[in-house]
Amino acid sequence: MRSFDSAQAQSSIFDALLDAAKTYGTKKPILEDQERNPLTYTDLIRAAFALGRKLSAVTRKGERVGVMLPSSAGGVVTFFALHAFGRVPTMLNFTAGIRNLRAACELAGVTRVLTSHRFVEQGKLHDLIDALENKAQVTYLEDVRAAIGLPDKLFAAAAAAFPKRFRTPVSPSDPGVILFTSGSFGAPRGVVLTNANLIANCRQIAAHIPLDPNWVFFNPLPIFHVFGLTGGALLPVLTGMKAFQYPSPLHTKQIPPLIKDSKAAVLLATDTFVNQYARAAEADEMSGLTFVVCGAEKVREETHNLIAEKFGPIPLLEGYGATEASPVIAVNKPTDNRRGTVGGLLPGIEVKLEPVEGIPEGGKLLVRGPNVMAGYLRPDGTVEPPAGGWHDTGDVVSMTDDGWIKILGRVKRFAKVGGEMVSLTAAEDLASAVWPDCRHAVVAMPDPKKGERLILVTDRRDAETGPLLSHAQQIGAPELAVPRKIIRVPEIPVLGTGKTDYVALQRIVEAELRRAA
Repeated sequence: MRSFDSAQAQSSIFDALLDAAKTYGTKKPILEDQERNPLTYTDLIRAAFALGRKLSAVTRKGERVGVMLPSSAGGVVTFFALHAFGRVPTMLNFTAGIRNLRAACELAGVTRVLTSHRFVEQGKLHDLIDALENKAQVTYLEDVRAAIGLPDKLFAAAAAAFPKRFRTPVSPSDPGVILFTSGSFGAPRGVVLTNANLIANCRQIAAHIPLDPNWVFFNPLPIFHVFGLTGGALLPVLTGMKAFQYPSPLHTKQIPPLIKDSKAAVLLATDTFVNQYARAAEADEMSGLTFVVCGAEKVREETHNLIAEKFGPIPLLEGYGATEASPVIAVNKPTDNRRGTVGGLLPGIEVKLEPVEGIPEGGKLLVRGPNVMAGYLRPDGTVEPPAGGWHDTGDVVSMTDDGWIKILGRVKRFAKVGGEMVSLTAAEDLASAVWPDCRHAVVAMPDPKKGERLILVTDRRDAETGPLLSHAQQIGAPELAVPRKIIRVPEIPVLGTGKTDYVALQRIVEAELRRAA
């Protein structure tokens, strides 16, 4: 296991790529996708220079360039191509809807968006493109690649041979990427992560969990989300592991055979997707995994048990992070995997727990460290840094003496029922324990008698309050945590990352209550 030294992060992302190539060998295959044409470090660096040279002709140094691409070799090459010439990749969430996408471009000052004809056709994203074209110039990578001629190829070959002479130098404190928060609870915010932030988080993870350069890292998560970008692309490439990119986590039947075929050792996903893959997979399709890393949402007991029963003792490691922390703050280890927690704090991160009224057993988590963002984008394009370097996660947690964290809920996700603070997450856990095969979400609505009341939204067709009450009594949970109203829906709305979309959920509940009134 490597030790973590924050000085290791004082580099640009492109220079970190060059250092990895030198460390692990320029001919080592490092990047692959479903097209099955693996790229070595040299291939990746050469492709980044060839593409980057063309993109640099239509952009300026420091420009925030929109990237609307799926997880793919092309998406990763584009990210490094922009870095080779000092541009700032601004990752656009194509699942966020037209309004949020336009707002993201406006906030970041994006005037050019990179995408692909094939991606737009397959994703049926023509409406998004039409909406974006009023805000920005849309550039298709197929057209750029078609224009790459002999001079560009000669330049790329020379640049790959002497990369530090040809790349545009940038400071570790310069922006490395602009990402947008998931918008689970409201409008997305623009987050500026520096080169050093991203590299630091990769180094912190490598110091926390021993990583083997022979491993293949399978990433079906989108690179517009920080978990997919840092965990699924940058971490493996910068630590010598092959990054296998897959364009959509929703392809439940296609992914398990590909996990086997790619000889993946590590799968990166969310609880929802891992559960679906495990159900669809043949017994030998996921049994070759060394471990699975889950983030972005709580891992259910049922998912832990399903993996163990079907594929053997493969650790399912739950982790925790935030876009603002590049993202990983804590993660379990293969050798120390404590169910019900989100793992141990990564090295180099300071924490503070602030008391929350009515919640005596934990506190609101604030974090500071080399992986914490430069700040949020302001409407005028400047950056608002976190006060004193501290990021307020908004999560209420408890923590052991050795730094293992348990999430109790978000500050926003506690309700005051009859004068008592009740965790909506705990209420969801009750439903998951009673109906583990289904998906559930709980929201709080104003109540004239009790202050607030809990409403369960579930895809369980025969869900009733009785079984929830019985289970609460069995485990000694307070009856206030049992939702007394249940709304049954065909499916729970989720974001592109697999997280529950609480904004959409609130609208569903409000509409249902209006109908019932």
